[in-house]
This record gives sequence, C-alpha cells and structure tokens, in this order.
Amino acid sequence: MTLSHSYNLGLSAPMSEAVPMDFGIKSVKQSSSCVAIALAEGSKERISDMFNKVDLSLSSYDTAWVAMVPSPCSPQSPHFPRSLSWLMNNQSCDGSWGLPDRHPLLIKDALLSTLACVLALKQWGVGERQTTKGLEYIASNSASVTDDRQHTPIGFNILLSGMIEQADCLNLNLPLRPADVDSVSYKRNLEVKRVLSGISGRYLSYVAEGMGSSADWEMIMKYQRKNGSLFNSPSTTAAALTHLQNASCLHYLESVLEKFGDAVPTIYPLEIYARLCMIENLERLGIDRHFRKEIIHVLDDTYRCWLQGEEEIFQDIATTAMAFRILRSHGYDVSSDALSQFAEEDHFCNTLEGYVKDAGCVLELYRASQLIINDDDIILDKINSWTSDFLRKGLHTGEMHANRLKSYLSQEVDDALRFPLHANLERVANRRTIELYNIDSTRVLKCGFRSYNFCNKDFLNLAVNDFNNCQAICQEELKYLARWVKEKRLDKLKFARQKLAYCYFSAAATLSSPLLSEARISWAKNGVLTTVVDDFFDVGGSAEELENLIQLVKKWNVNLSADCCSEQVQILFSALHSTISEIGDKAVTWQGRNVTGHVAQIWLELLESMLVEAEWTRKKAVPTVDEYMANGFVSFALGPIVLPTLYLVGPKLSEKQVESLEYHNLFRLTSTCGRLLNDMQGFKRESKEGKLNAVTLQMLDGSGTSEKEATERVDGIITRKRRELLKLVLQEKESVVPRTCKDLFWNMSTVLHFFYMDDDGFTSDEKTSAVKALLDQPITLNEL
Repeated sequence: MTLSHSYNLGLSAPMSEAVPMDFGIKSVKQSSSCVAIALAEGSKERISDMFNKVDLSLSSYDTAWVAMVPSPCSPQSPHFPRSLSWLMNNQSCDGSWGLPDRHPLLIKDALLSTLACVLALKQWGVGERQTTKGLEYIASNSASVTDDRQHTPIGFNILLSGMIEQADCLNLNLPLRPADVDSVSYKRNLEVKRVLSGISGRYLSYVAEGMGSSADWEMIMKYQRKNGSLFNSPSTTAAALTHLQNASCLHYLESVLEKFGDAVPTIYPLEIYARLCMIENLERLGIDRHFRKEIIHVLDDTYRCWLQGEEEIFQDIATTAMAFRILRSHGYDVSSDALSQFAEEDHFCNTLEGYVKDAGCVLELYRASQLIINDDDIILDKINSWTSDFLRKGLHTGEMHANRLKSYLSQEVDDALRFPLHANLERVANRRTIELYNIDSTRVLKCGFRSYNFCNKDFLNLAVNDFNNCQAICQEELKYLARWVKEKRLDKLKFARQKLAYCYFSAAATLSSPLLSEARISWAKNGVLTTVVDDFFDVGGSAEELENLIQLVKKWNVNLSADCCSEQVQILFSALHSTISEIGDKAVTWQGRNVTGHVAQIWLELLESMLVEAEWTRKKAVPTVDEYMANGFVSFALGPIVLPTLYLVGPKLSEKQVESLEYHNLFRLTSTCGRLLNDMQGFKRESKEGKLNAVTLQMLDGSGTSEKEATERVDGIITRKRRELLKLVLQEKESVVPRTCKDLFWNMSTVLHFFYMDDDGFTSDEKTSAVKALLDQPITLNEL
C-alpha cells in the first residue's frame, strides 16, 4: 500500500522548442539575479540526481520488529543483532524513536515506534538506559493515546493493544493509564469485529504483528508476494518470519537489510511509485521540460514493468492508477483493464486502501478515469462516477478537512474536481499547484515515513524561479503585442472587441516554454485578428465590405488605396497581410519551405465560412444541423490561431502531413468542440439576436425537441468529440502528425473548455483573476 497524495498534469509529451523572438526579452533574462539563477541550477542538479536514487527514511518501528525475530539456531538470541544495535544508537534526545522533527500531530506514531523499540530491547535484555528513557517518553505523552486530534496511523489500536499484551508477557510495566488501555482494547475489539463481519482479511493481515499468536498466519501467507514480503511491509514480514520461519520472508528481510544497512524502511520496494511521483511533481509544477531525458528513461522502465505485470505496480492501487495515467498521457499503449477491479466502489472498499478510506488513492483513480478515449470504456466511466462522488462527499462532510496533518489534500481534491483534465490550462494549473504545494514529504502508514522523491524544497524553488522568469518574458511579449495593435490601427475599429489580454493569455497558458515566443506571438496575433474579423462580419461591416475583404485576400498582392472600398477594410486587410507574411517568413527557418500561401488559404476559408453565416442571417435562412456544423467548425475561427502556430513549435511538417486525414480530423474535432461549447453557452443570447446555432437547430428539427433535450444532446456530442480528439492526440501507432503538434490541438481544446465552463467565454471574474495571476503577479516564496 502507498499513501498517495499525487500531482498531475494533464498531457505533456516532449516538445521541440523554437528560437525566441528578440524584442527586449534577452534583457529581461539578463536582469534575473545571479543568486536566483545559481539556486535554480543547484536545484536542477539535485533533482536530476534524485532520478538515480529513491530516498526512503528508515523506520524505527519496522526495524524493531526485525530486531525481535529470534535466531532459528538459538531462539534466545536475535537473528538480526545489528538491527538491535541500530535501535540503541538511534534513539532521539527526548527518549522517543521515530521520525526526527516530526509533526506535532504525529505523537501516536512516535508512541508506536517507541513502544516497539522498547519491546525489542526488553526481549533481548539489552539497552536498559534506552528502555528507561523510552518509557519516560511514553509516560509523558500517554494522553495522546486517546486524543482524537492526533493523526492515527493505520491499525493503531490493534498494533498498540498487541504490543501492550506483549509487554505483559515480558513483565514490562508500561506507564499507561488503565482507562486508556481499556479504551484502546475496546476500539481494537470493535475494529476486529467489524473487519471480520465485513471485508476480507487483507486489513488484519497488514497489521498482523498486532494480532500476535491469535492471527491466522497460514491465511495471512496467501498475501505473500513474489519478493517474499507481506504487503512490502518489513514489520508484517518479520512477524510472519517469527511465527512461521518462512524462508521467503527471511530472504526478503535480508535483501532489504543488504540495501539499507542495519535498519529497514516501513515499505519496500517503492522505486516505481517514487519516480512516478517525481514526474507528477515536475509536470504539475511546470518544470518537467528541464528533465526530459530522465523522464523518458523512467517511463520506458515503468512501461516495461507494466508489460511484465510487476507486482510493484499492480499490487498497489495508487501506483497502478498513476502509472496508467502517466503512461497513457505520454502515448504508451496501456489498457484500462488494469483498473477493472476498481470499477465498482464496493470492490474498492474491499481493499486495504478502501478500508482506511485513502482519499489520496481515490484521487489517483479519479485522475486516471479522465483519460477516456473510447465511448465504450465502461471501466473508466464507472470509476469516474464513483470516485467523483466519493471525493465530493468527503469535501462536503468535512472528512478531509478534519485531518489537519493532510489539510492540503482537501484543497487538492477541490482543485481536481473544479478543473478536470479537459479544462485544466497548463500554466494556470502550474501556478495553483505552486501555491498549494506542500514540501513536507511525510506520509503515514503504520508509521510515518518520508521521501524527498515525493516532494521537496528544490521542486518548489525551481518552479517559482521558472514561473517568474516565464512571466517576465510574457510581460515583454504582451507589451510588444499592445504596440502591434496600435501600429496596425486595430484599436481604431470601434465595432471590435479589444481582447488582446485574453488572446495572449490562451497562448501563454498553454505554450509556456520561454523558447516558444514566436509560437505565442502568432497564436495571440491571429487570436486578436479573428476576434476583430468576427465582429466585422457580425456587426461592423456592410455586405460590400465583407465581399471586398474576401476578394483582397484571394488577390493578395493589391493596391491598398485603390482596391479597398473603405478604411475599415484597409485596416483589416493590411493587418492580415502583414501578419500572414510575417508568420510565413518566420516559418521558413523551421520548415525549410514557404508556408505563406497555406496560412493565407486558412484565412480565406475562415472568411468565406463567415460570409455564409452572414448570408444565412441576412436572408433568415435555416440550414440543417449538418449544413450548420459543416460550415460552423470552420467559422469558429480556430484555423488561423492553431494551424499557423504548428509551423513554429519545432517539428517540420510536410505538405503530406498537413494534407493528411489525421491533421484534418484533429482540427475538425477541436473546432467542433469549440463551436458547440460556444453555442451551448450563448444560444439564449443569440436567439434573442435572431441568430441560429446548434442548440436552436436541434430544437427546430421537427421532432419536438425541448431545450433541455437539445442541450443534453449537444453536451453528449461535445463529450464524444473530445474523447475522439484525446484518442488522436495520444495515439502513437500509425500517427503522422508529431506529438508536439497534436498537443496544440488539445491545448486549444482545454482553453475552450476553460473559457466556456461557466459562461459565454470572456465574462467570468475568476477567469479575469487567472489572467492577472499568470501575466501580472509574480510568486514570492515568502508567501507560500
């Protein structure tokens, strides 16, 4: 079992990076303090080293149980005397054993560890001084035994009761109040009774050392793993060795001691989970691009273990779910069948994690369940249904808030529910993760343990430094774009909405690398132009002006003063011509060919589709749903934003790739989702304005479709198209479009879902705050 408080990111395949535009950005980089740069480089080196070694804290509790194993040759002597010596040499100054610098709410954990160590020393008649100090610690903290405010380790009442009985057998007088002993014993009996009348014996087997000779050890051994352990737990395995002298148990303990020295951790092995946690951290903090080689190496190793059915993955729910999600999101072919046993909540409740209501584990399953790529993936659909209900109930009832040791988990769960994968903007999510980040890597199973691979200050330092550096670059880019709007006189067009900040935000939120300036600029400029042109076709231009603009784009090389029928057309065409030409020139460096003609054609197709809609409105024509959607996915205006940007993110795109069915489907699916999301949110307003959209056309199909039925139908189409898109993005086999380019389509889809989650695109105060947080407000470590 792994107590899971994980972090994940959405989709993040490796991205080739283009050279940044130079408009003052270099000076911003150079102005960064030398201290910050040195700290960042130091953090990178230490993080890179962590991939090579998983750090696990040693467990006094588990080492004590190993030290209690008698020698098979001489039962009056310890089998692992060096572990016994380790206990005597690793007592804390206050007389306790356990984690150093422990959280104030982990007194129960310290009591279990201290009592286990005292029993080991007493059993072999050594360490009288350490025993006395240990008993003094127990006496001074005995009130915590029944303190519900303290964090309770898994199986606390069973383990403590068992060790109290063991102390009696050793004639060891424990300084515990009889009332407290009775209370723990009562809770233990209730717990055992509840387990025996409900789920299988997995939970009792995990805490079997607390059951002693009353445990059914032969039954417990059915949980023995290939490595010889029980639940990868040295304490449980040591207790089994004591009772059964099982050779495989002995081999496991010897192998762990060989790796760690004279003491053992509370869980081993944990390499796969710990390294996946690292990837999770790095991706969610937005710093994974610094460690691409290391990440690919870990993922390849994890995939090999997945194909081989390694127990380290599949015997732990959190590891299974995390491995599935991260591998699938990186394009590895993994089946959701691995999660089939958790498709029903009842099945999950019959697991160890289910019994202890591990919300972190449920959160991992919930995140994995969002990677549905087929409508017939019943497994993930079912998991998504019950896990979201479980997590919402936990937030509503306050169960997660009540655990102050893991108070951040409730914030993480709330964030995951509010921002599902398909609406989670990468850089906005990075900032939220940074602000919620908890650098304390302490996890608690039967006892507390730590691993710097889970989370640490280096992750946070690098993330804050990286975010602020990227933000400084974005601020310079935004200033440049503001000058561009004025230079092109777009601000003189009174009919046009001025949405530069939002257009640039959508680029900066998804194309975060400092080296992707040209891609962000292209995305933002075309976003501004499509907004202005949309308003021009809606309200700003006459029929003559609309037709004139289209003819100018077709002709391309024109005399502005002679061929433009109005100043408005002249401003628009001039801005279009210069922007398209600029993108074409920039793209030559990366593509080795001129793509200006293709970019112009993308714009022409958009203008012609907008003219069709303008004609429908003018003539009060009612197209069929199919006619509307065939035109509408183009008129939604994503083409000029996304498609030219593909030429500026690194990979070369041949004409064959651009003309491929895969490329077309990626664009069609993204644009269809956008068109329908827009229509869902805006149909009431547009109906009042006399405009048709997908929802109203569903209601006019002659079958008596109600507004509710129409919106549900459209919502279902959005879900199906989104899943089709995700499948295309993740698909590696027979794919001709580079993953870096496919990610842009998914990024745009997340932008659309983010903007249209609650309203008609640009009106939410929360979204305004997100724009400011990303572009205007640097992060300071002192605030975290």
